[in-house]
Amino acid sequence: MPKRKYFVSVSILIVYILLCCYITYDNISFTNISIGDIVLKGSKPREIPIAKLEIKKLGINRYIYNFNSSYNTVEKNISILKESILPDHDNSIVFLAAHSGNSKISYFNNLGNLGLNDIVHFYYNNYKYSYQTTKIYEVKKNGYIGINKNTKKQLILTTCSTKHKRKQLIVESILIKKEKYHI
Repeated sequence: MPKRKYFVSVSILIVYILLCCYITYDNISFTNISIGDIVLKGSKPREIPIAKLEIKKLGINRYIYNFNSSYNTVEKNISILKESILPDHDNSIVFLAAHSGNSKISYFNNLGNLGLNDIVHFYYNNYKYSYQTTKIYEVKKNGYIGINKNTKKQLILTTCSTKHKRKQLIVESILIKKEKYHI
């Protein structure tokens, strides 16, 4: 019996050492950062979204990340532009941009299918902000968009035109309703 226990103990030790070598070789080491969250050592913690955009008519339901997040780029997601003033401030204006086209990151590909008076929801800071589209138009693509800021809270959506190569599609909307919202 002692030989058998010795053999089992040595076998377990060898498997453990091989597993440790494999993990070290692949540079995979785990660090516990919080209850329920385990990330690879050296990677940054999971980023938390600050808002969510929902356009039921287009089937859009995407999280929006903070201005300095690595996910706040049109190459990965719908991007909130740094010029935005979030809706919990007076005279707010939120600018959201995304790609159009046929790739998996073309979240605004069907933005041109929105019509006047369609509803866009923006969830932020425990509130659901409902915006109504008021103006849809195209401008020459030059890296900038000129918006006439009015006294109402606004949400501006923009993408490249799917109809005209050198144009930018702009969808302007104004806040029509703000209500408490809990996830």
